[in-house]
Amino acid sequence: MPSVSFRRAVTVGTTPGGVWEAVTDVRRVASWVSVVDSVVEHASLERYGAVLTDQLGPFRLSADLDVEVTSITEGHSIRFLAQGEDRQVASRIRIEAGLELQAATDGTTVEVDGTYEVTGRVASLGGSMIRSKGDKILDQFFAALEAELA
Repeated sequence: MPSVSFRRAVTVGTTPGGVWEAVTDVRRVASWVSVVDSVVEHASLERYGAVLTDQLGPFRLSADLDVEVTSITEGHSIRFLAQGEDRQVASRIRIEAGLELQAATDGTTVEVDGTYEVTGRVASLGGSMIRSKGDKILDQFFAALEAELA
């Protein structure tokens, strides 16, 4: 499956400082997405571990992810690379993404962009099923972000 690009933005009623505090609380953000479990902080705002678990068609995916912050501008933007594999179903996942904050007249605009790629047996399900699952994960993230930071 080729990589899939995404870009979404939302404006919330919280100040940029308040949004930054929320989105750099990795355990809090992980709780916003149902497929992320077992977050381990190796070095704050540098390196983490997590487990991505989900059912994709006939496959039960449980991938150990290594997450590395690749760039950060305090209070404004953060980019990361997450990658790992599930050896049971011979599949790999790679996510490169970032988040940027912009002050808005009514709060803060949060823009998320990146790419993800799933390879191996899970990719045999087809790109449309994987894209649909990716869209649902982004929907969860933005719904929780808006609910908490309205």
